[in-house]
Amino acid sequence: MANKPVKRLADYKAPAFLISALDLTFELHDTQTRVTAVSTLTKNGTDPLLRLDGEQLELVSVELDGKAVTPRFEEGQLVIEVAKDSATLKIVTQIDPTANTALEGLYRSGGAFCTQCEAEGFRRITYFLDRPDVLAVYTTKVIADKAQYPQLLSNGNLVESGELEGGRHFATWHDPHPKPCYLFALVAGDFDLLEDSFTTASGRDVLLQIFVDKGRRVQARHAMEALKFSMKWDEDTYGLEYDLDRFMIVAVDFFNMGAMENKGLNIFNAKYVLADDDTATDQDFDNIAAIIAHEYFHNWTGNRVTCRDWFQLSLKEGLTVFRDQQFSSDWAGSSATRIKEAQVIRTLQFAEDAGPMSHPIRPLEVAEMNNFYTVTVYNKGAEVIRMLNGLLGKAGFRAGMDLYFKRHDGQAVTCDDFVDAMADANDVDLSRFKGWYRQSGTPVLTVREIWENGHYGLKLSQLTPPTSDQAEKGPLPLPFAIELLGHGKDVLQLQDAEQTFALGQFDEKPILAPLCGFSAPVKLVFEQSDDELAALMEKASDGFVRVDAAERLLQRLVAAWLQGQEHPALELWLRSLHGIATRPLTDAFLDAELFKVPSVNAMQGWFEQIDLDGLVAARQRLRSQVRERLFAVLHDRYQMVKDVKEKGARALTNSLLTLLAEPLEQGVFDRYQQARNMTERQGALAAAVAGDLANSDALLADFAERFEDNPQVMDKWLMLQGQRSGALKRMGKVMEHSAFNWNNPNRTRALIGTFIATNPECHTEAGYQWLSEVLPKLDAINPQATARMVGPLLQWRRFDQKRRQGLEALLKGLQTPHTSADLGELLGKALKG
Repeated sequence: MANKPVKRLADYKAPAFLISALDLTFELHDTQTRVTAVSTLTKNGTDPLLRLDGEQLELVSVELDGKAVTPRFEEGQLVIEVAKDSATLKIVTQIDPTANTALEGLYRSGGAFCTQCEAEGFRRITYFLDRPDVLAVYTTKVIADKAQYPQLLSNGNLVESGELEGGRHFATWHDPHPKPCYLFALVAGDFDLLEDSFTTASGRDVLLQIFVDKGRRVQARHAMEALKFSMKWDEDTYGLEYDLDRFMIVAVDFFNMGAMENKGLNIFNAKYVLADDDTATDQDFDNIAAIIAHEYFHNWTGNRVTCRDWFQLSLKEGLTVFRDQQFSSDWAGSSATRIKEAQVIRTLQFAEDAGPMSHPIRPLEVAEMNNFYTVTVYNKGAEVIRMLNGLLGKAGFRAGMDLYFKRHDGQAVTCDDFVDAMADANDVDLSRFKGWYRQSGTPVLTVREIWENGHYGLKLSQLTPPTSDQAEKGPLPLPFAIELLGHGKDVLQLQDAEQTFALGQFDEKPILAPLCGFSAPVKLVFEQSDDELAALMEKASDGFVRVDAAERLLQRLVAAWLQGQEHPALELWLRSLHGIATRPLTDAFLDAELFKVPSVNAMQGWFEQIDLDGLVAARQRLRSQVRERLFAVLHDRYQMVKDVKEKGARALTNSLLTLLAEPLEQGVFDRYQQARNMTERQGALAAAVAGDLANSDALLADFAERFEDNPQVMDKWLMLQGQRSGALKRMGKVMEHSAFNWNNPNRTRALIGTFIATNPECHTEAGYQWLSEVLPKLDAINPQATARMVGPLLQWRRFDQKRRQGLEALLKGLQTPHTSADLGELLGKALKG
């Protein structure tokens, strides 16, 4: 098993050398690409040894100040002695982009050359100081066959292009803004091009270009509109203006990530660019806008100010996720937006906190950096920024951002630098708030009501349980947003382990709506009555509180069922749903969330130990109870909204159709056949699969025939194949379908990743056997993609004894001499102790 040495935040040292300029020349050939890298070096201390990172490279030559030198290799690094304080280093390497199935560094995506350098991919291109605190000005010359690769792209502005002998041509790009090597990008191919322009607040015209596969240009129009909206939004909200002459996006189908913010040349997974009504759902359109915004916003929060080291990843990602969430709230204007953001934390991030990969949003140690692109760093990191925004207020947060950019533009900095800018701009002490960056785990917030002689108050206490990486925890400052039904709202600032808050005098005890807007990433312990939860589910003004109240009712009900008991929560939940379905429709997006039965994954987060069979049975029972008891009113609401041409109505229609699929089998079939857009068609198909309807096979076959030439749409088909009942027995046939490709992470994520994450059949003896065969094969092709799929398997200690034994055997069996460092680190942590 491949192992990398553990790196620790406490061991950070500044680089021994700096590189102020890098001139790159790429002579592109499919299997033998030659890279010439000329670096302008400056010593940053007294150490004469220059240690350069490199992987999967064939070294051709090394010259120092024009003279050939013979370097040595030590611990995987190229070591060169540099006597002078400054020097020019020229390194020539040769690489094979076609053989690069890991999709890190320079590789071929379909018929094009493409790069992915974050976090440590640049070392697969040339020997270099592959760390984010080395910032250089890049000039890149790209040479390739003109007929096969007519478009040659890289960072910055195009400064020269021309013809060469032998049918080849070149393009030279210059980026005047110093950047770390993880932001380098190169693309060469033959694309369709959509162009537009944007005039900045200061009056500069910026050329906007989106490069897509041939025949797909019309599907990039939504992405272009989202880009222009993002540019204007960032100017209006944060005063941040774009700084180059052009902004380019390239959509490729082979990509490990969602997108990459390379300076001036963003590379996107095609599924986050291409969309039209026939091929993309409403959620797809919103996702595209959010990710376009996210990558554009990185131009300042990530590129102009970058990370000192990879432990500071949340500095750019947590902040930028928060900014794209702000944007999405303005773009979509949906009450469900915040609910879905909270669901990511409660379903995925809380599980990560409770498992073997627990880490703070600023990790303390890392072996394989790719393993720390996590929901903790990204999404919990965004929640921490959201709390800071709430604490300082809109104006105060903007003042902190302004000071942050004024101090650190063009620098590689730390999370502490960001918080210090916020503190100094607002003249407040945020030293205790920094604990959110140091401490892992999920705080448990316990709420106790005080009701005496007409006076109402709250006693709040917090405790963070020990995690796999930290035993000792302390209290953290957190905002607790509340509503007293009929009496207004407030935000209580809990600063200590325990505090009491007096909230006033009332004629009768008010009903408390806790944690409005999911104001802090905490688990709530609050023993409200079932009747109060039902009241919140129907009457609270905050959408998150209403959905959370429904889930708290269901948690009590499911817990009773798992013990073989009944519970009055069932009648209250059904009564509340009946009330929601029969009153005037005011918020279809919110009702769409309320009419969803929580997934088995969500239910797993309610309990420390997972009774998988019990949860599957409980979910089926909930669905059948709704169908039997509320069919008439839900069907009436379905008939009312199913033909309304509005996003919220479509969301509600799909939720109701999924609930009522079994008794409405013909209606599901008709909905699919008569669909006016992909939202309706996929909604009907998903309902058929969720209900395991007799016609689901025919509908899946029809879907594949309709969209077999569109890989992004076929990913939806693969996901449904991974989710469906009886998936395992069909896997061999599905993998033989032309839609599946072992070398494409989109395809493997859609099928294998979905099966692992959502299908209870994964946790059977046959499921573990199948994974023992599939995961090593996938790991040999793409370690990064494999490592990101296995997270649910790492929770093995939470399952029943039989599944614990099966999962432990599976994970141990994956530990072989051939296992990648990416997967090996996760397996080691999961099996430790």
